[in-house]
Amino acid sequence: MRMTTSDEDLARAAAAGDAAAFSTLLERHYDRLFALCFRLTGVRAEAEDLTQDICLALPAKLAGFRGNARLTTWLYRVAVNAAHDRRRRHATHRRASEGWGDWELARQSEIAEGREAMDWLTRAMRRLPADLRDTLALVFDDLTHAEAAQVLGISEGTVSWRISEARKHLRALHTEEPST
Repeated sequence: MRMTTSDEDLARAAAAGDAAAFSTLLERHYDRLFALCFRLTGVRAEAEDLTQDICLALPAKLAGFRGNARLTTWLYRVAVNAAHDRRRRHATHRRASEGWGDWELARQSEIAEGREAMDWLTRAMRRLPADLRDTLALVFDDLTHAEAAQVLGISEGTVSWRISEARKHLRALHTEEPST
């Protein structure tokens, strides 16, 4: 019976405290949510932590789901916001605890370690500006430009421009590296 219930109806039921509805929503969307978090972070452990943080906050956040968009679109917005918040917290913590010079050295070291551990596209996406990376991650997850625009709160034309810019960056990165 739960398989025929729409995501939006399940979200409303979960917001009202229905644990079974919440469980069904997680069963349906956890893998896609984790995949998006991985693309947003580029690191499996970070993606796991981010996904868990989102899942823990989701019951309270569902009360704010108005149903104006598909639940998946809304959920992507929640994930993108959580990734932005996580980046800001990490950057602030690094700057405060290590200072600017140490922070930059640590960032460069993390990037170098990531190159060894990730495939080419993941490495290249981590080098993109955050707005381009987020847009590209959403489009890679089979969202249309219109859906990605809705998630990011920007125009569809801006999504198209960001995808074009990301492609330029990726091409430039590809030509910089020895044959891959």
